[in-house]
Amino acid sequence: MKIDTMHLITPYLSLNEEFYNLTKSDPLEEPYLISFNPEAAKLIDLDERSAEDPLLVSLLNGTFIPKGSAPFSMAYAGHQFGHYNPWLGDGRAINLGTLNGWNLQTKGSGETLYSRSADGRAAIRSSIREYLMSESMFHLGIATTRAVAIIGSKTKIIRNAVENAAVVMRMSSSWVRFGTFEYFYYNRQHDRLEELAEYVIAESFPHLEGDDDRLLKMFCEVVDKTALLIAQWQGIGFNHGVMNTDNMSIAGLTIDYGPFAMMDDFNFGYICNCSDKVGRYSYAEQPNVAYWNLTMLAKALSPIIPKDKMDKKLKEYGDFLYPNAYINVIRKKIGLSKSVENDAQLVEELIIALHDAFVDYTLFFRTLSHYTGNREALYDIAMDPVVIDKWLEMYDKRLLLEENTAEQRVKMMLQVNPKYVLKNHMLQEAIEEAEKGDFKKVEELLYIASHPYDELPEFEHFAGDTPEEYKNIGLSCSS
Repeated sequence: MKIDTMHLITPYLSLNEEFYNLTKSDPLEEPYLISFNPEAAKLIDLDERSAEDPLLVSLLNGTFIPKGSAPFSMAYAGHQFGHYNPWLGDGRAINLGTLNGWNLQTKGSGETLYSRSADGRAAIRSSIREYLMSESMFHLGIATTRAVAIIGSKTKIIRNAVENAAVVMRMSSSWVRFGTFEYFYYNRQHDRLEELAEYVIAESFPHLEGDDDRLLKMFCEVVDKTALLIAQWQGIGFNHGVMNTDNMSIAGLTIDYGPFAMMDDFNFGYICNCSDKVGRYSYAEQPNVAYWNLTMLAKALSPIIPKDKMDKKLKEYGDFLYPNAYINVIRKKIGLSKSVENDAQLVEELIIALHDAFVDYTLFFRTLSHYTGNREALYDIAMDPVVIDKWLEMYDKRLLLEENTAEQRVKMMLQVNPKYVLKNHMLQEAIEEAEKGDFKKVEELLYIASHPYDELPEFEHFAGDTPEEYKNIGLSCSS
């Protein structure tokens, strides 16, 4: 399909007009293409040669409106750092419509009704980060939004400094957030809650349509999906940084990539968001914050779903849904195919050892994937190999309970422990080159993102320990 033949639908506009505001993009000056993602484009049947079509830039810039599109921004509220904000919404994103079940959105397209005196723009650096990281997360097997393309411009914006504005076209199976429900709950528009819930079921949980208990089952599935998502984040060493309820997806997706980070040296209490002074959204707190956010969602849904039944499901999150999901994730990472009673203790001791050893998180698991008894390679990457050695004693004993051969275990582990993740120093290098007009590194990282488990000799330097000066740095929300 060529861009000029795209035909979108807008099912969200079937909802009451209080759910959205029709709006228009404010085009950027002298826009140019930075990158096009043909793999994501396939999901909407867009021709892989679209990068050569001038309409691609026009599509992202809002000067070409596809057939059927009625651009709009969505209303929502949310708890930000624990405090309720009644008026959020798409402050710099415009929804174009839906194609092949994917909701297309341009981020950085200018002011909307929900911009709250902000300019509605996005900087090149934040746009490149989201463009690349969403693709990386997908190939790591983690539920996420995707991104089709990104454009830069000569339009100037002020963030920490004067920067050039950009627009990224991102896509999602749903853009409904926990905060969307909060918006109508706190406004005491309970009829809108049910209207929204029915829409969410049709969009994200269609197998529940017609079920007499569909609203409760929808909530239960949101809890299940959230528990798995956070377990996967913890397993891969991902710190989101801004887990406000407006940044939590009702479909269980990773959305709104801001001051995120992939762990460098493992630090259980790592805070990637330098605005987070108390560590509310630290790596360690992500499972707890997800639970808290789910309780806020339950509160918002309480007028239409029995609270006692939601409370029962919430208790399951802490009792076994999240803990079991996390242990299962780590069990796969350390090559265990059987479930043994003391595995939780083995995992706990591993986390303590990693924290005390000052060892690169990704490099440790990739190195462990080759482990067949010789510990030298693992000693070499740890600042304190003694604690690693103590854990390996436990690990070796646990491996004796496995039926798989060492070769089978190695093969399995190499498929779940990536050699490459997009660390912030890698992204920053691509951003700095892109700001000079060179997009080669953006394309390189897009390729690396889509091949995280492969041996890529030409990019071997990205598989090692993060340079000391770039380890576990903090970023601002504007990142």
